[in-house]
Amino acid sequence: MGKEVVFRADAAFAKPEIYEALEARGVKYAIRIPANENLERDIAELLTRPVGRPSHKPVVWYKSFRYQAASWKTARRVVAKVEFHFGELFPRVGFIVTNLETDSRAVVRFYNKRGTVEQWIKEGKQAVKMTRLSCHRFRSNEVRLWLSVMAYNLGNLWRRLVLPKKIENWSLTSFQQRLVKTGGRLVKHARYYWLMLAESHLTRRLFGSMVLRIDALAVATG
Repeated sequence: MGKEVVFRADAAFAKPEIYEALEARGVKYAIRIPANENLERDIAELLTRPVGRPSHKPVVWYKSFRYQAASWKTARRVVAKVEFHFGELFPRVGFIVTNLETDSRAVVRFYNKRGTVEQWIKEGKQAVKMTRLSCHRFRSNEVRLWLSVMAYNLGNLWRRLVLPKKIENWSLTSFQQRLVKTGGRLVKHARYYWLMLAESHLTRRLFGSMVLRIDALAVATG
């Protein structure tokens, strides 16, 4: 059995040709679509603020329904999420068209992971310059892109496997600027070497902790 392919995107991809192409290839998708009067009419019962004293914790409602836009050849499933936040007069409303069969909350949770992916792409642009493809030949740019991806993966593995818990959530840009680009000097003596590092963000204790974690990593055999 082949691996299931799933696609998520924002409103820029809210075109019937995209849905039809994905459906024809058996691809599952969750794509945000702009709100309109027809969609809001289908969730009218959710747009009234709950009675009673407003809660400091957001009140969130979901609804799944069938909807067919004028440009669509068929009706599709739409999941709506309505949020009432303390101190805000109007609710926050979002709509997602999808062919996923999971419950509404799971569809929204899956779609929201798109932001995480965008953050990874942003990291790649800033930390390893993966979009700097200024060569004249396609093959040369392909090689540069692969080198950037490998550099990103190495940095991400270092972050996941080696960084202490205190700084494990640093972005790759912070990791690069605070740890990798640390000034140092290698001093050679008769029988040993001294690695002398500037102590700013990379303290002696932090450096020692990372060395211990690297030493504890399992080594692949065979």
